[in-house]
Amino acid sequence: MTPSFWLSTLGPITERPALPGDRSADVAIVGGGYTGLWTAYYLSQAAPELSIVVLESRYCGFGASGRNGGWASGLFPVSEAKLARRHGAAQAAAMHSALAGAVDEVGRAAEAEGIDCHFAKGGTISLVRSPAQFRRARNAPGFLGAAEARAICGATDVLGGVYSPDCAALHPARLVRGLAEAVERRGVKIFEGTRVRGIARGRVVTDHGVVTAGTVVRALEGYTAQLDGYRRALAPVYSLMIATEPLPSSFWDRVGLARRETFTDERHMIIYGQRTADDRLAFGGRGAPYHFGSRIEPGYDQVPAVFDALRDTLEQMFGVRPDIAARWGGPLGIPRDWMPSVGLADGIAWAGGYVGDGVAAANLAGRTLSDLIRGAETDLTTLPWVGHRSRRWEPEPLRWLGINAGLRATNLRDSLEKAR
Repeated sequence: MTPSFWLSTLGPITERPALPGDRSADVAIVGGGYTGLWTAYYLSQAAPELSIVVLESRYCGFGASGRNGGWASGLFPVSEAKLARRHGAAQAAAMHSALAGAVDEVGRAAEAEGIDCHFAKGGTISLVRSPAQFRRARNAPGFLGAAEARAICGATDVLGGVYSPDCAALHPARLVRGLAEAVERRGVKIFEGTRVRGIARGRVVTDHGVVTAGTVVRALEGYTAQLDGYRRALAPVYSLMIATEPLPSSFWDRVGLARRETFTDERHMIIYGQRTADDRLAFGGRGAPYHFGSRIEPGYDQVPAVFDALRDTLEQMFGVRPDIAARWGGPLGIPRDWMPSVGLADGIAWAGGYVGDGVAAANLAGRTLSDLIRGAETDLTTLPWVGHRSRRWEPEPLRWLGINAGLRATNLRDSLEKAR
């Protein structure tokens, strides 16, 4: 898997030493991304007497935490209306309020730790660019007319937009690498280059030894399928990105995004973009195929047809065909019911299934796991996603057929809407 553009801007990555052999700890965290590191961060603050170990197969931020679109968003893949039907209106509102608050908490913690992650809370806008999209979005909270939407993001064919203040743009690799350094300052041990083969109550088996721990935390997101016994827990689905060369002030005078608002539109196949701190467009989208058996391979993050489609979309949206500086991608974790979850049972804690919106959600998950592990009853431990268990994905070949058929159907819906 090629390094992301974000990671490449940080210069060479020196891996921390691997686990030197068998070890014991109070808490063993499997995964050195946002979920694992935020858990270590808040747990080490709340209970500094605990010995905490983080185990990472490559280096902190190698996966989705260093590859994503840099949206710290209050978006949740399950709508508030659907959550209300399942858990009641008060709980649904609490879930969405907590996630919105996590956006600010990411910025607060980054500032407190001196992490310059280019955090800019400008909100997010979903542009309406076809009559079908207009009909679908016009009654949504935060709907803007065409002039108001174009004032935020001067894309082509804008008929309106849906704006939310609950989003910040940031540099994801700067955040995750800085967070790793912050937890080390608090005495957390991070072992990189240490592949975890299996977990069980009180035990983590790695290729460098066994860690025994009172609590084991599974924080692998899209890589969960590589863990023994978890192949059908989360489907690893690839999202790909491009970054342009820095764009001139004349472009930004026309396009706007003056507060570094993140942007998307109301199509069904998800796209996402941001104006970076050095005036590039970092732009990504779904559409890469799911691979049989939940396989993750280095070559899967390079799909020329998807990169070409992303560049074409930028050209359609902004009327220019920018030079591309970088192309990359990586897998994200999708649960069968698209419902992220956090929990602790029989000594094993978990969090994940963020469906691509994990930057702020992982922060909320880390705080929640800290409370659960310490046995603290708080407002966070009663949120609807706590203790939720998604049913497993179907066995192959049904999983491969179903997910890829869904991707094709989504593309077809967008194609049909262009004519309506």
